[in-house]
Amino acid sequence: MNKNNNVLSLLEIVIKKVPNDWLDLTTHRLDIYNEDLAKVAFLESFEKLLDSEEITTTDLQNLPTAYDYIRLGHPLSSVLEWGLASINGLRAEQVISFSSKSMPVLAVLRNNALHRKNTLLVYTDKLPSYLDTNALREIYGYSFETLKVDTIEAIPEFKGSVVFMAENHAIEELPKSPNFDFYLSIHKHLGSIFYVVSENHISYISEIQHVRRRESIAMTPADSFNALKLLLGQQNTSETADEFEFNKEKVTALVQEITGTNSDVLLGSCGLSVQYAIMMGLIDEAKSRFPGKEIKFIVPPNCYGGTNDQARRVASITNQVEVMDLPVDGDNDMVKSTAQVLDRVAELDAIPYIIAEIPTNPRVEVPDLEQLRMVLTQKRLTKSGEDAVAPVFILDQTFCPNVQFLSKDGLLASVQSIAYVSGSKFPSGGKCTAGYCVANETASRFMPKIEKHFQITNNEATALQTKILAEQLPSMKQRIAKAYENTTKFVDFIRNVLPQAKINFVPDHVVEQGFTPSVFSLDLPTKGKTEKEREVYKRALNKKLITMMISQIKESKHCVSYGQLKGCYWTIPATSTQGTTREEDKDYIARVSVSPDFDLEKHKAVFIKFMNSEELIPI
Repeated sequence: MNKNNNVLSLLEIVIKKVPNDWLDLTTHRLDIYNEDLAKVAFLESFEKLLDSEEITTTDLQNLPTAYDYIRLGHPLSSVLEWGLASINGLRAEQVISFSSKSMPVLAVLRNNALHRKNTLLVYTDKLPSYLDTNALREIYGYSFETLKVDTIEAIPEFKGSVVFMAENHAIEELPKSPNFDFYLSIHKHLGSIFYVVSENHISYISEIQHVRRRESIAMTPADSFNALKLLLGQQNTSETADEFEFNKEKVTALVQEITGTNSDVLLGSCGLSVQYAIMMGLIDEAKSRFPGKEIKFIVPPNCYGGTNDQARRVASITNQVEVMDLPVDGDNDMVKSTAQVLDRVAELDAIPYIIAEIPTNPRVEVPDLEQLRMVLTQKRLTKSGEDAVAPVFILDQTFCPNVQFLSKDGLLASVQSIAYVSGSKFPSGGKCTAGYCVANETASRFMPKIEKHFQITNNEATALQTKILAEQLPSMKQRIAKAYENTTKFVDFIRNVLPQAKINFVPDHVVEQGFTPSVFSLDLPTKGKTEKEREVYKRALNKKLITMMISQIKESKHCVSYGQLKGCYWTIPATSTQGTTREEDKDYIARVSVSPDFDLEKHKAVFIKFMNSEELIPI
């Protein structure tokens, strides 16, 4: 207990000294972030700091960040996991916190389905209602047994993986038992804490973390903070049920106004958890309406890596589901590619679900939307001459959440369309990760199925996330307009001083349609005798520019995000957002995201300094 008391004392210091950014931002100290050492570097530095005689808020603020994005994990979730691991004699990686109460179980079920292993879910009172066993078996394709026991000691030996689930009111020491491999500690208002107890299940850790990365999120900063206070026996704060309902109604009304729809508004813990519920809801719909038919998710191969990876992960584990490529960027035209792939799907008499970003990422291209509408609504026939199943268009409009694609008069009004947005971008201004989705009237019948899978995955937005959206959404359109204005000025400046650079930014005729993204991609001029030499030089030049901008401008950061309230965010998509994309489809260009609060003159000065250092052109 002495060791436990020491751990608790250290955690109490952290609670008192916690930096505001740890609680209030979706990114932290990305200027000192090493992706290969995510969480490890943070915890190593954190443990060294604990040996200090005195710990200050500045000391904590200067720690390297744990992850590049709080959806995956963050300083407070890492501290919580470290503390619980230390108390229970485990390594930090053996404790994994989730905002969801069910996704840890789904992670084990997924892994065991891939490796044809048995799973036993054990509980003492009743199986949580959100674990819809029929849907998990029939839609997700998972195989498992369930068992109610009176005590932990009553768990029988089992050939496979045993997950013991307990709903707790306090964060307490891990119960000891040789007969379970995983312990799921469920907390009503906080999420869950998942312990990988059995040494012969350590190999599951990376897969569980990847489920958290792709289909869910870590316990949020605010809830991790409250969990730490609960561990220390302190009072925690949270929104009441009445406040949550009030904020949810407000967000619903705001989203309907922004999107021009009367749709149900479903709120998820992040953009990818929204996409996951959409995918599983549509699979559920397809299996009940068209039993036996193949399901094709049509996805751009170089789109955001999370979208790409999640779609392929769903296909790899779900019967009847396959991913088909939709080339959209560079020399490819989204309209032509869509027509070609839909023709192929019709020949196969399969069900087409298209996932696409508009504008495209990272090259910020917008297709001919009238032509796209015509292609999506075109009647197609199967080989046998029957009507082919009409496509559902799943639109990621994170880069243009103010465009009313789905309104009665919108460009996609006649197409079965569902649109979703990552709330960590403009909707929240970088203050939370929550996302939302809506449907047009043509696709409204899909929403109950999608909502069902939000509940199964327990990936709905938290009360605090909903409150933040309610506070931030009213100013979103104004922030988008100001950020676009800043981006235009920066782009015009670069074009003037470095005309050899290739810039991907929305052209005027697209702006006239209402697209005003505040992000652009930059292909710097390169040199070399061979294509390989030119590519190597260009990549080095991109890296140097980004390093100079971040090191010399306080508001600049490494970031995969967009729509933050302040500063400028720089990334190379191929090494961040396209991390799981095939190498030949990656873009090694600079992507720049500009905010409404942006120091243009400072950015101009550093850019000129960069040009002079490389002698790109005479100034």
